[in-house]
Amino acid sequence: MIRVLIVDDSATARHSLREILESSPRVEVVGLAADAYIARDMIVELKPDVICLDVEMPRMDGVTFLQKLMLHYPTPVVMVSSLTRSSAKVTLDALEAGAVDYVAKPHSHIYDGKEEIREELIQKVINASYARVQKKIPQTRSKMNVMSLAETTHKVIAIGSSTGGTEALKVVLGGLPKNAPAVLVVQHMPQSFLESFASRLNQMCAVDVKVASNGEFIQTGTVYIAQGGKHMVLRRSGANYFIEIGLGQKVSGHCPSVDVLFNSVSKVAGSNAIGVILTGMGSDGAKGLKHMHESGAKTIAQSEESCVVFGMPKEAIKCGAVDKVVPLSEISQEIVNLLKSE
Repeated sequence: MIRVLIVDDSATARHSLREILESSPRVEVVGLAADAYIARDMIVELKPDVICLDVEMPRMDGVTFLQKLMLHYPTPVVMVSSLTRSSAKVTLDALEAGAVDYVAKPHSHIYDGKEEIREELIQKVINASYARVQKKIPQTRSKMNVMSLAETTHKVIAIGSSTGGTEALKVVLGGLPKNAPAVLVVQHMPQSFLESFASRLNQMCAVDVKVASNGEFIQTGTVYIAQGGKHMVLRRSGANYFIEIGLGQKVSGHCPSVDVLFNSVSKVAGSNAIGVILTGMGSDGAKGLKHMHESGAKTIAQSEESCVVFGMPKEAIKCGAVDKVVPLSEISQEIVNLLKSE
């Protein structure tokens, strides 16, 4: 049984979340707390496996509480927030502070919208129970002279990530030099969070980071993040690569899907590509990375000890898709080494 503590200032929300979670035979709600101070005492007493934490609360907001929690009593946390522009920023703050994942409250009254989030909430709490709660990894930048990489438009880097990926991507992308080849990224994330997420990465990285647009030709030194709810694939027109984005059914349980991106890269770029699979629950990306590997691409998986959740890299390793398993802090340098060896 996964023992869960729910922290939310709304009594209706607390009881609705409890009802949702206890509909799963794998979950037991061991406590309900109306604010951070009550939660603090209950955590020490009850020692929950996972905490469901509201973002906006009186006396102490969820992010501040999370920062204190991760310092003194690290515990897997799933944030519960509404999908607004302001809450997207706060939720990203929470992921930066150490939250494992987040669930969006329905736009309707939570009691009326329980069925909208039931499956997602239960699954993310189960996923969080497996998470490896770690201290924040320092952000790094490449210390290489950017001229040490020859500028090229025929190379491309494809990256897939999920649970824990928002922070992992900061480390990987933050370590790439300004003239790195174009990077295509699928991170499982709602569309409403993407602009804020891309903006944060753009401010801290030497490369430019943006949300991908349909039909745009990719450029050296630019990272393109897939839109939420749409698949992203790589296409070729003559000597140039471009991005195609469109609606489609979920693949490997997701849209956008890492498998869809990787499959397209294997067909279009072949041995001119580097594939990287980062932390995440499930198997999305494993088959696609195998196709990249078979087409001659170099492939990298994040090491187990540096993952929040080892699921996606584990499945890729298991199916023989991976050339090298690398700790998160060393992945960007490994990418650069592969590029220099060409």
